[in-house]
Amino acid sequence: MQKILKEVAPPTFKKQTFNIVKFGAKADGITDNTNFFKKAIQECSKSGGGTVLVPKGKYKSSAIHLEDNVNLHLEEGAEILFSTNPKDYYPLVHTSFEGTEYMNYSPLVYAYKKKNVAVTGKGTLNGQANSENWWPWCGSERYGWKKGNPSQSDPLNRERLVDMAEKNVPVEERIFGEGHYLRPNFLEFFECTNVLIQNITIINSPFWEIHPIKSKNIIVDGVTINSHGPNNDGCDPEYSKNVIIKNCTFNTGDDCIAIKSGRDADGRRVAMKSENIIVQNCTMFDGHGGVTIGSEISGGVSNVYVENCIMSSPNLDVAIRLKTNSRRGALIENFYVRNIEIGQVKEAVLKADMFYNVHGNQNGDFIPRIENIYLENVKVKNGGKYSILAKGYKESPVKNITFKNVTIEKVDQPYAIENVENLKFIETHINGKLINN
Repeated sequence: MQKILKEVAPPTFKKQTFNIVKFGAKADGITDNTNFFKKAIQECSKSGGGTVLVPKGKYKSSAIHLEDNVNLHLEEGAEILFSTNPKDYYPLVHTSFEGTEYMNYSPLVYAYKKKNVAVTGKGTLNGQANSENWWPWCGSERYGWKKGNPSQSDPLNRERLVDMAEKNVPVEERIFGEGHYLRPNFLEFFECTNVLIQNITIINSPFWEIHPIKSKNIIVDGVTINSHGPNNDGCDPEYSKNVIIKNCTFNTGDDCIAIKSGRDADGRRVAMKSENIIVQNCTMFDGHGGVTIGSEISGGVSNVYVENCIMSSPNLDVAIRLKTNSRRGALIENFYVRNIEIGQVKEAVLKADMFYNVHGNQNGDFIPRIENIYLENVKVKNGGKYSILAKGYKESPVKNITFKNVTIEKVDQPYAIENVENLKFIETHINGKLINN
């Protein structure tokens, strides 16, 4: 972990500032400032880079595309209100939906094959998604969908995309956008190097919040995420290397942090794992999982380090979660957790599941592997149903789970395991009982 920390340095920028107001932007919450952002960003990059400044006020915009050597900086009190009209996110760009690449609406903030880019400052990015905009597309009445309305579950949408990937249709021919109802990511950094996201607040996202994909040297620092929509994961590094997520607060409608590496055939086509991921000093509230690996995991994940975090909410399902299945396959290995305080979880402190969503036609021929999970100095006040919930295959058991100096109180069952090899407890207390083996 220390080696990774030394290798990852934040990008640096020239000391010159490009104020968007000087390019014509108006902080009235009504004027469409998209072109003013574009002009300021392009001028900044052409001049060798620097800071594009967003002063205090409310600025309406559609997609913002970053360029090399640009730091988009939001002053405290600045808020960017993103358009809720899908047509404003044309032209289509190369992006990804739940681990499958395709051509779709632009993410709200997007950087494609860029170096030294940042989004910083104490301002707010507001996706303005709600039960009337973006969220109903998920197809759930909970988020505003009504019978007869469009849904990502329609065969022409999500199912069609997955089928195209299975048939190895080239990405540039997987054309979606208008009429297909697959929501865009909020911040996406696609094949980027040296990225910083720092201090900003993100609210009301259409879909995943922060999505570095095929990128390296990423720092997410001091970010606050508060978005309870469908699939509103907080941060999803995918096919990415050397990622540091620190000092952040997550209050989400899905996993707080979810490490990915592609779905099924598309993940095997790309064949790139996510590795060297560090999570430090973060606080997790609502979410399906605190720190999660999967389920889009076909490229594999190696070397994840989590330390000095606090997790607690009656709406937090699992603290440490690994999810895959025999359509995903791949190897998940080397997941280290230490110095964690957990107030309350619903289901489990640790869940390692090789049969995730098998009832959703997720059975295949790619048997996954999960190896080397280590939890040390973890305190749990209310452990929910299980301390450990783990299920592997007979031919591919979950291997090497170690709990050291872990204290779990108020848990219904110490563990429920199936096909787990080499489960160790060292100086661990569950419901007041010392366990050593």
